[in-house]
Amino acid sequence: MDRMTIEMLKSRFGENAVKFSGEIELDDSHVEEETQEEAQRAEQEGWWKNSTFEIVSRVGFLLGVPEHIFENEHSPLKLEIFQELSQDREASIIRNLCILRTAIEKKYSKINHAIYYDLKNLHTLPEYIPQEALQALSDMGLRIIKANYQLQNYLFDINGHIKNHVGNVRRVFPTWLNFDYVKDLFLMPRGDTAEGCKNAAAEYYGNYNCYPYHVYMNWAPKDKGNLLLNDKKFVTWLYEENQDLFDDMSKVSDISDETRRAIYDFIDSSESVILAVDCENSSAYRLYAALSSLSQEEAEKIDKILLYDDVHTSSTWKLLNRLTAIPTERILAERVVESKSQVDVRLAAGICREHYKNGVSSFILAASDSDYWGLIQEMPDAKFLVMYEYEKCSPSLKAELAQRGIFFCALNDFNTSDARIRELALLYEMEDYLAEHMSVNVKDMFETAITNTRIDMTEVETAQFRRKYIQPMRLSVAEDGTATIVLGR
Repeated sequence: MDRMTIEMLKSRFGENAVKFSGEIELDDSHVEEETQEEAQRAEQEGWWKNSTFEIVSRVGFLLGVPEHIFENEHSPLKLEIFQELSQDREASIIRNLCILRTAIEKKYSKINHAIYYDLKNLHTLPEYIPQEALQALSDMGLRIIKANYQLQNYLFDINGHIKNHVGNVRRVFPTWLNFDYVKDLFLMPRGDTAEGCKNAAAEYYGNYNCYPYHVYMNWAPKDKGNLLLNDKKFVTWLYEENQDLFDDMSKVSDISDETRRAIYDFIDSSESVILAVDCENSSAYRLYAALSSLSQEEAEKIDKILLYDDVHTSSTWKLLNRLTAIPTERILAERVVESKSQVDVRLAAGICREHYKNGVSSFILAASDSDYWGLIQEMPDAKFLVMYEYEKCSPSLKAELAQRGIFFCALNDFNTSDARIRELALLYEMEDYLAEHMSVNVKDMFETAITNTRIDMTEVETAQFRRKYIQPMRLSVAEDGTATIVLGR
């Protein structure tokens, strides 16, 4: 290493630069083996049981984790997520920018030496710089290469591009995840200054083995194992790092393989299956999560869903038939006495009718009420699988079910990260509210204004006025939540 290179390294990384600079090979050869060992150890020790891998796969893609990691059967990062995001332009932009940034950080001194002494550029250094990343960005309209450009300035540019584009990948994450926390992982602090880049590089080299899959990201590196091991570990850490608490584990976990197999075995061994739901004692969101967890093949084996509903339950139940291919019937149990619900009686009568009249052999009962135990006892020829909710089901009922050999599982344990039903429920409710409170006929409004002002307008003037002021009308929302319709001006 020549004297000028040493001085350059010291100016960038400090006096200890030679110890951790790019002149020392940063070894990536054991990343996959280490990940496999950690995953096996986590499984043996029961860490983060039944976690999902949706979030870590998306973060890993954007950070530039190599494709072969996703292809490894032992990797927690899912190949289907990689393939999905590869078709997304904005996600691909962030990924390729991060790939370039990590490549530069790994071999900074060698790349800088080649540019300074050999008059090379990024596109003529395939041994250090992934050329496919440069080409992909160019194809998407983001030209990185510039003539007679210093390596440090390339880092400034890349950090600037990431900062400008990272907000566009908000939509690839679920709405329940705080995207501001995720976004910060991609932003190098003061990445447009020499000091900021120098500090980030020193942190990276000094703690290289702490970075997941050795890709650069903005965090205070600690020896926490692979942060991208699963969603529970990553999201819990992410919120803690932002002095926040994430406690809805149903978003980052799912039922066990044993529970899934038991449900499938119940369905497969039945001649006919009906899912009967007590809407008063079940959550529409959790039931939707349970239905979403079924494979299409298994879902098609359920003959129909019977929703026994009451006028006082969530309006979300009306949406369920739009979100599942299973035929769904909503039975509204009208009240004879206002204080007394008829749902229990109607559900019990409906199951009896389906079994004795229509010959249905098996029922999945989504209910937590112990009153249904009497129904199950009186129908010895029918098979039952019970889905309950923790906070609504008594230990005695679960004990009776277990003694009878009836399989039961908690709706709370199904993964609820799919926000479609919540979002649709809110949107439909707001649309109904707007239709009731803000219905305006703009044609009548304009004609009334013409009459009251006694202004004569030609057809051309009328058309131009409509295009200029009426068609661009918009909704303006004040800080206190008050919404008003504002004419275009």
